[in-house]
Amino acid sequence: MKLCITSTGKDIEANIDTTFGRAPCFLIIDTETNATEVIDNSAASQTQGAGIGAAQLISNKGVDAILTGYVGPNASTALREADIKVYEGVSSQDTVKEALAKFNKGEFSETEAVPSEVLPCGPRQGKGLGRGMGGGRGRCRRV
Repeated sequence: MKLCITSTGKDIEANIDTTFGRAPCFLIIDTETNATEVIDNSAASQTQGAGIGAAQLISNKGVDAILTGYVGPNASTALREADIKVYEGVSSQDTVKEALAKFNKGEFSETEAVPSEVLPCGPRQGKGLGRGMGGGRGRCRRV
């Protein structure tokens, strides 16, 4: 399996970066041979769409799964459309080497997708003035 791990640096001793789209580096590790490829995340500097850009970047590398702290909803959708499994919950205190060892022991389970059609719509907050904290870009649907 080709596993992509988000990293703060370019080697296996670097710490995990817990944000998928803004991680400076991706270490792609073949879990069978331990062959490693380092990719600079060119999408991290984008003002918008970093997660989707990062998903496209690793999809082009033939990655089977990603291990990170958190993947946003748009990037998660892009990854799943590319048939890339998502494993979340890695700590920034771990190195890539430690996270890989935990992954190989089965300490992470695949994160389930939440379809955008069922995202809950919370109660309105504030006084009804303006577009709210989401700036009008929310994905919630009233059912």
